[in-house]
Amino acid sequence: MSDNKRDYPPIRRVVTGHDSNDVAKVLIDSAATNTKYPSLGTVSTMIWCTDQTPAAIPVGMDIEDTGTRILGTPPPANGTRFAVIDFLPGNAPHLHRTETIDYVIVLEGEIDMDMDESTVTLKAGDVMVQRGTNHAWANRSGARARVAFVLIDAQPIGIGKPVASGSNAQ
Repeated sequence: MSDNKRDYPPIRRVVTGHDSNDVAKVLIDSAATNTKYPSLGTVSTMIWCTDQTPAAIPVGMDIEDTGTRILGTPPPANGTRFAVIDFLPGNAPHLHRTETIDYVIVLEGEIDMDMDESTVTLKAGDVMVQRGTNHAWANRSGARARVAFVLIDAQPIGIGKPVASGSNAQ
């Protein structure tokens, strides 16, 4: 198994907004640094989150960088969470469920999503809408998989025990 910190390339994060004269600007352009290591072979990088829907988009150069917040797996209540996760080959998959609608985009490599009684393999360019199902992400290939996830808070469906806010599942 490779060392997580050595094997994942940085993610350039560009955040836009408006200055006090309502002129569109790039406010942040740097590597995303809010990373955690939820399991062996997995690196999760927080990109952005929101606290509500519709989201607030304040004007001005002095915005809160919500990509630096420390969150668990689910987004804030009524909000969203955007993260990019690198799965190294042979990662330790963790079966879990969130009460969210997840938009999943495979950016690089391939990844298996194991569910209760089935597995689906996603490859670079594939997209998925994941709707509160029990699942685990397993990289059974020989190369890193990089996957973007947008989690949107959803109403409870009453199945099993979902991951609670503040937890560190994938």
